[in-house]
Amino acid sequence: MMATPDISGDKSAVVASWEPIVVAIGPKVREVRQLLGLSLQQLAGRSEVSAAAIHKVERGDMVPTITTLLKLSAALGRPIGFFVDDADWAGPAGVHVRADERPPAPSDWAPEATGVGATAIAVPNERLRCGGVWAEIEPGGTSGEGRSVRSGEELVLVTKGVLAVDVAGERYRLEAGDSLHFPADRPHSWHNPGPDPVTAVWWLLRG
Repeated sequence: MMATPDISGDKSAVVASWEPIVVAIGPKVREVRQLLGLSLQQLAGRSEVSAAAIHKVERGDMVPTITTLLKLSAALGRPIGFFVDDADWAGPAGVHVRADERPPAPSDWAPEATGVGATAIAVPNERLRCGGVWAEIEPGGTSGEGRSVRSGEELVLVTKGVLAVDVAGERYRLEAGDSLHFPADRPHSWHNPGPDPVTAVWWLLRG
């Protein structure tokens, strides 16, 4: 009887060859969407794919069907081959965010903040990990009752006014020009204790 050849190793090699391509689809969709300045809802309207499904694709929680990918590629103005090609991203090296076109600050930055106007000055993507927030904090403005805890690091730089920051029970008073760098997995909160508005910039590096 002829022995059946063992092709398990070949199967593993095949899987290894296409897996990086599939994993890269979501980040490519997200990066092109952000490059075009489209929100999830706007892309959903263009592509007739739900915003929830697009979000799952971008996060890698769902592999799009060929139909979904065709719709997204058409809406984003890219050939479908762009999303399944294993070549490196060929977009611009930098991401230019104009002052009057800043997107909202990340929803998990300070979800309970009051008396705060905040916009994103940098949005993390597959190539660039650091995020940034520009915040204008009114007198008495605060991050809220809850104390944020997330993975990664934070760096806050005060450019105007005085900001009181609490990190794991340690209290800091930051004046204009002062900065504070701390691990974001330590409970932290902040508020404006003074009579004048505060302007501060946060850099967020996810873990």
